[in-house]
Amino acid sequence: MTTSLQDGQGAAGRAAAGEPPLAAQVCGAARGRGDARDLARGPRLHARALLAPPDGPRGWAADRRKKKDLDVLEVSSIPNPFPELCCSSFTSVLSTDLFPQTNSRKKQVIKIYSEDETSRALEVPSDITARDVCQLLILKCHYVDDHCWTLFEHLTLLGLERIIEDHELVVEVLSDWGMEEENKLYFRKNYAKYEFFKNPMYFFPEHMVSFSMETNGEISPALILQMFLSSSTYPEIHGFLHAKEQGKKSWKKIYFLLRRSGLYFSTKGTSKEPRHLQFFSEFGNSDIYVSLAGKKKHGAPANYGFCFKPNKARGPRDLKMLCAEEEQSRMCWVTAIRLLKYGMQLYQNYMHPYHGRGGCSSQSISPMRSISENSLVAMDFSGQKSRVIDNPTEALSVAVEEGLAWRKKACLRLGNHGSPKASSQSSAISMVIHRSQPWFHHRISRDEAQRLIIQQGPVDGVFLVRDSQSNPRTFVLSMSHAQKIKHFQILPVEDDGQMFHTLDDGHTKFTDLIQLVEFYQLNKGVLPCKLKHYCAKIAL
Repeated sequence: MTTSLQDGQGAAGRAAAGEPPLAAQVCGAARGRGDARDLARGPRLHARALLAPPDGPRGWAADRRKKKDLDVLEVSSIPNPFPELCCSSFTSVLSTDLFPQTNSRKKQVIKIYSEDETSRALEVPSDITARDVCQLLILKCHYVDDHCWTLFEHLTLLGLERIIEDHELVVEVLSDWGMEEENKLYFRKNYAKYEFFKNPMYFFPEHMVSFSMETNGEISPALILQMFLSSSTYPEIHGFLHAKEQGKKSWKKIYFLLRRSGLYFSTKGTSKEPRHLQFFSEFGNSDIYVSLAGKKKHGAPANYGFCFKPNKARGPRDLKMLCAEEEQSRMCWVTAIRLLKYGMQLYQNYMHPYHGRGGCSSQSISPMRSISENSLVAMDFSGQKSRVIDNPTEALSVAVEEGLAWRKKACLRLGNHGSPKASSQSSAISMVIHRSQPWFHHRISRDEAQRLIIQQGPVDGVFLVRDSQSNPRTFVLSMSHAQKIKHFQILPVEDDGQMFHTLDDGHTKFTDLIQLVEFYQLNKGVLPCKLKHYCAKIAL
């Protein structure tokens, strides 16, 4: 009885002290004592039943004061506008649902390899794209970004490799790998990744392209490219390919047709009639891979193999292996499949190379080069007054002359000044100075040179220099032109007791291989095209 009276008087006292009714209701509800209506009603009835009758005027006055205090609790209850604040005494007053959900990106460690098998581990978010990974490695390794750096998916056991497109999520690619598979991610240059947007005539030969509708006049390669990106019309790629029979080791030469709906083959020669066409593979849920060792791994008739690998492939039996007879044919098929699968996304990757999802965009990464570098001009300080060299040909020749002069001075500094052996030592240095150049690959075979050039994109002007295996005193210049690999022997010639290098039987002589390469980077000479991109093995 006493405890109940004290509770009732305590409630009246708190109301008299001026505690806000709404706060009292919310706190009471939070403590589990009913809702706000019960809290306003309960103490009033309980207190009136226990109060003593009034005794005289003072008693009546005290009764009036207590009644006035209790009338505060008789005010009609106000509905709680913040029900989410009502929680038990054992939880936080503010619910976590009130705060905005932060986008906590999970991170994962990935391992990237280079061609010399050096590797680098990176901790990346789950939504990072292949282009963002390339940009991150470019910045960490201080490489020059020429938009040719590419991430490759390498399936070691199958001998297959493919380009991971710039917009693809790297973690999703890794999620398709099995635990027992020894697959790798490679980082290297690929000059042919978007070359078909610049020179489509090299990728779509006329004898392999036809159209589903009748067209008037010749169709330019640029228009063919537009048709690939369009949804209404499409070009049709056709030709003979060697296909590996399912579950067998034998290969069969069949006539294939590539359309927007998939790849088909003809059961009757080169007939394109619907009754003679059978579906071979679609590319919506499959990826296109290039075979690196088709003859050795799969018994292919040539080394220009490629295949369709379903995203949920369970093993080698799910692969659909194909083989072309030359690199130009394989490049046409693979490029057309990439365009039909990704469409305008490829063009956006080409036009906006820094647009990514992983946070490594151009806004968040500072450029490695100076912003004012684009405004640099060539200057000539040889005369009494300096002048700007406006002619680009003259600027290049001046740069080459300065480089040659600097190299000759360096060779003289390495020799003993005033010694009769200085000239012979500088000549010996000029014979080995090329070994430090990134385009020199020392003792590699002809097949290895072709493989390196094809891996980095067989576009015009991709080259490397190597030692000749047939003649140890000579070198070989291997280069790509018209998607074919050509080899030119660099012969040593002697003139006035000094050794030179030449590609044209002595008509043009060079003191060392660096001078020879720099000359043919500026002049076509006897080569089918200028040297543009050197094929190098990088280290991470």
